[in-house]
Amino acid sequence: MSANNRARRTAAAFQNYAVLIVAALLMFAPIYYLLIGSLKPSSEVLNGFAGFLPTDLSLDNYVAVFRALSSDASGYFWQFMANSLLISIVVVVGGLLVNSLAGYAFSRLEWVGRDKVFILIILLVIVPFESVAIPLMALMQGQRDTLLVQMLPFIANAFSVFLFYTFFLNLPKSVEEAAHLDGLGAWGTFFRIVVPNAKPVFATVAILTFLSSWGQYLWPSLVTSDPAVRPLPLEMGVFSDREPADWGQVFAFGTLLVLPVLVVFLIFQRYFVQSVAGSAVKG
Repeated sequence: MSANNRARRTAAAFQNYAVLIVAALLMFAPIYYLLIGSLKPSSEVLNGFAGFLPTDLSLDNYVAVFRALSSDASGYFWQFMANSLLISIVVVVGGLLVNSLAGYAFSRLEWVGRDKVFILIILLVIVPFESVAIPLMALMQGQRDTLLVQMLPFIANAFSVFLFYTFFLNLPKSVEEAAHLDGLGAWGTFFRIVVPNAKPVFATVAILTFLSSWGQYLWPSLVTSDPAVRPLPLEMGVFSDREPADWGQVFAFGTLLVLPVLVVFLIFQRYFVQSVAGSAVKG
C-alpha cells in the first residue's frame, strides 16, 4: 500500500471517529446534565454552561425527594416505584410469551388467510397510540384506577410480533424436525428448543418493551386518578409541577427514573448486541 493510500485511509478513519465522538457527546450530554444537575443545588442547575460543571456536589436532592414523597399524602416513592416495576414486569413477561407464540405461529403454521392477517398486524405498527387512546379508555372504563388497566392493553404488541416473526423465519427448521423425531410435541419443541436458540430476539423485545412500558405517561394520566396506582413517570409530572419548582430535586427524580432502564439494558446488553449484529449481517 502506497503512502498516499495510507494517508487517505488514516484521514478517513480520523473523520469517521471524529463524527462518532461528536455524535456520542451530543447524545450523552443530556444524561450528563441530568446526573450533574441532580447533585447540585437548585440555584446552580439552570445556569447555562455552568450547569455542566461538577461543583458543590452532594446527595441532598435525593434525600429531599425521598423525604418529600414520604411526607406527601399522595403516597411514597417506593410505592410508585413498585407500581411501575410491577406494570413493566407483567407487560414484558406477558408480551414475551404472547408475542413470541404469535410470531412463531406466523412463521411456521400454514392456514388460510395467514398472510392477510399478518399484514393487518404489521399495519398496526404505524397506528399512533394517541389515535386509539380515547376509544381504548372507553373500552377499559370498568378497570379505571387499577394496575390491570395499565398492563393489559400493552401485552400484545404488533412490532414485537414482527421482530419474533423475522427471527423465527431465519431459524433453521432442521432443529425443530430433529426434536419432533425425538418425540417432543409442539409445546415442548417451542419452549425447549426454539426459545433457547432465540435469546437475542427475546432480549431485544424485553428491552424495547420495558423501555416503552416504563416511560408510559399519557395512558396512566387518562385512566388513573388514584395515587395508590400511580406509576413513577406520572408521579414525576406531579412532582415537577409543585411550586416553587426545585430543579435539583426534579433532576434527582429523573435520575432515579432512568436507573431501572439502565439496569435492564446492562442485564440484556450481550444478547441485544448479538441481535443487532445478526440483523446487520443478514441485511
